[in-house]
Amino acid sequence: MVRIRGTELDAATRAFLSANAVRGACLFRNNMQDAAQLTRLNDDLRAVMGESALIALDQEGGAVVRATWVPAPPSAMALGAADDIDLARRTGAAVGRAVKALGFNWNFAPVLDLNNNPRNPIIAERSFGADPQRATELALAWMAGSESAGVACCVKHFPGHGDTSVDSHRDLPTVDKPPAELERFELAPFRQAAAHAPAMMTAHIVYPTLDAELPATMSRKILTDLLRGQWQYQGVIITDDMAMHAIAHRFGAGHAAVMALAAGADMVTALGSPENQEATIAAIAAAIDDGTLERADVDAKLRRLDALAARHPCATGAYPQDGADRVVMAEGWRRALTVKGAPHAPAAGARVRLVMRQDRASDGVSEPGVPAAELAASLGRLYQVDLITYADADHFDWASLPADGVFTILASTSRLRYGPAAKAAFKPDLHLALWNPYQALDIDAPALITYGFAAPALEAVNGWLLGAIEAGARAPVPGFR
Repeated sequence: MVRIRGTELDAATRAFLSANAVRGACLFRNNMQDAAQLTRLNDDLRAVMGESALIALDQEGGAVVRATWVPAPPSAMALGAADDIDLARRTGAAVGRAVKALGFNWNFAPVLDLNNNPRNPIIAERSFGADPQRATELALAWMAGSESAGVACCVKHFPGHGDTSVDSHRDLPTVDKPPAELERFELAPFRQAAAHAPAMMTAHIVYPTLDAELPATMSRKILTDLLRGQWQYQGVIITDDMAMHAIAHRFGAGHAAVMALAAGADMVTALGSPENQEATIAAIAAAIDDGTLERADVDAKLRRLDALAARHPCATGAYPQDGADRVVMAEGWRRALTVKGAPHAPAAGARVRLVMRQDRASDGVSEPGVPAAELAASLGRLYQVDLITYADADHFDWASLPADGVFTILASTSRLRYGPAAKAAFKPDLHLALWNPYQALDIDAPALITYGFAAPALEAVNGWLLGAIEAGARAPVPGFR
């Protein structure tokens, strides 16, 4: 599976896909302008790759979405906070309908990682929670909804990325736990999902008690002996991006791809440069020619990929459920609202001071957060808003904010946790945690937590501020009681 550049299928990319019989593409925000352009691109991809094409995206919900104009799904942790199996199923179905109409047949969601590490830099609200049983039930309901819409899911990141403090996009994490603890926690959701999930994505993480040498993506002990052998998993195993630093900087993309396929993966995800993709294809071809990858094993991988595509054909089409699905998504955002402490709202029409970062930050996986002007305008429908922005929370002079009795709102619109400067010097009247819920633990102030910053989340915030909506959800991770 490759990543393509641009919003159109140019002649060079078309020739590359055709010459190498590439049958998978993963699209990102920079491939998308609007529904008309995206459906045209996916039609062109399917014409080149054939009826067994696998066209994928990450439309998890919350901050990790690629098509941003379709109904905005609440994040996994928002659904964990709402704690309603039927709502999770309806949300997954709505996501599936939207991406199916755009021409996708594979969604790299839902996340099965259990987030019990508040310092996790990349999962956080992408997880349904920290309880293995309940998080799995919600995730499988979401997946069943997607399946009902004709879109294959891919649970991730096997065997579990939740209890890490390192982002595998940047370095190679290690989860060093005894086997019994892994079985009780990290592995439990994936073991339960193995009977249902059409695909699993591997984690670029070392689990020393499972394999002391290799990350899961390249470990035969984990992918073949455990997942295929002990658990009898029959679905597709696809790697996370092999261009990520955890893999590419240690093993080289082509060599790592062959190792992953030999370990048990069915498809490698090569989202790096065209040169990286060429090197990956050349390495795989050479490994087939010299017998490193046995032909019978290769044929079995191809059969699994063919079956996935056959069960989930991709074809663009109309999307008449747009309005109804927006209602479903708005319900999820409303029902996810969670309070920490005892927050109260300022009086309608009052003057408020809004403090937030000035840029739209992204972590490379998520879409950028809400712009300061947009949030100020949203709150400006209720209050007289004085906006103060900062470039860097660690170097901003928090003590310089006026102590004049004006109701002060801190809005957190990035994934980054706050450092000691903000913790020690600032106590707003209200903290709006609009992305990473763990930021509410950093500031000694009452908080309203949304688990995301999509437009319906901001509408839900305004509803709570007006007293029209209650925040009755409970964070599905420790530390928020």
